[in-house]
Amino acid sequence: MNKKVFVSGCFDMLHSGHIAFFKEASSYGDLYVGIGSDATIAELKGRQTINSEQERLYMISAIKHVKKAFVNSGSGILDFKDDLIELKPDYFVVNEDGFSPGKEELCRELNIELKNLKRIPDAGLPERSTTAIRTAGNCSLPYRIDLAGTWIDQPYVSKYHPGWAITLSLEPVIEYNERCGMSTSTRNAAKKIWPYYLPLEKPEKLAEILFKYENTPGSTMISGAQDAIGICMPGLVRHYYDNAYWPLKFESMHDEETLSWLEEHIYMVLLWPREQGLDLLTETYINKDNVKPLASAAEEVWEAIKNKDLKKFAEGFLKSFKAQTTMFPAMVNERIQAEIDKYKDQALAWKLAGAGGGGYLILVSEKPIENAMRINIRRKELY
Repeated sequence: MNKKVFVSGCFDMLHSGHIAFFKEASSYGDLYVGIGSDATIAELKGRQTINSEQERLYMISAIKHVKKAFVNSGSGILDFKDDLIELKPDYFVVNEDGFSPGKEELCRELNIELKNLKRIPDAGLPERSTTAIRTAGNCSLPYRIDLAGTWIDQPYVSKYHPGWAITLSLEPVIEYNERCGMSTSTRNAAKKIWPYYLPLEKPEKLAEILFKYENTPGSTMISGAQDAIGICMPGLVRHYYDNAYWPLKFESMHDEETLSWLEEHIYMVLLWPREQGLDLLTETYINKDNVKPLASAAEEVWEAIKNKDLKKFAEGFLKSFKAQTTMFPAMVNERIQAEIDKYKDQALAWKLAGAGGGGYLILVSEKPIENAMRINIRRKELY
């Protein structure tokens, strides 16, 4: 009997990259494809699919490399779990941005071999991804990650000690999940103003427009300015806060050498979306003694990046994360800590994207990290 191979995904806007992935996966045995339901995609991506689950199932079932296709019976990031248990495949195949610790753990429990494939197009064909196709004809708005100073953009933090927040604007090379610390809620607000791309205006002014649009008068919870700034202002930017929602000043780095250096040393791993209803403010320890290290760490990170000093960068990165979690301990739980522990032998430093509670784990490393994603920083010249 042939080995059983399982893959799972959205597979919306079917393209040659999908076919190449199915073809390579099927080389390990009979290929079974589980597709995310329309409801699951809406939950994880915050958008509707272009093609319905019925259409996607019809098209994938017609591909010669596929033994059988079905709609996953569950929901959420592991919507295929019950189907995987029933199918009992020999292999679970993912691509390099489809890996997650949750899949790895599940495969270990079920004695399934997890294989991670590189995105390699078939001979003579260009590299393809659904995100790239959607971006070409649809939304090209950036995402952002924060490198240091998270939470300093809230006055209830900066009133104890002023300081900088540091953000990187990222190209939308993949579609990052909702509730994962990638400023997706602010990006969704931006889509309502600029559905397809950012205008060719001053990025700082665009960030201010977006911040004010998202935080309408009377809002009980104010989204920090770093989200709007990270989306609208390209490259590496730091912004200074002192008991106010909008920063007093900005500084940025756009030289190719620095941005390429960061791309060589920053990696990301998907954990899981932050649980609905999780309140990171239920237990806080915000005071001068705890905010001052947050501000100091951001200064260290900025200087280390300027000097391209990887050791100092990692030290400041860790100090910033420690300061964040000291003030907001609900950012990290036992499950998240267990995932961090897995990378301590490979990475020099780590932190969670955004406010934590789940999402993406950002790693600083001297060498490439297996199963982790690279980042693609948005350059200034695009404006």
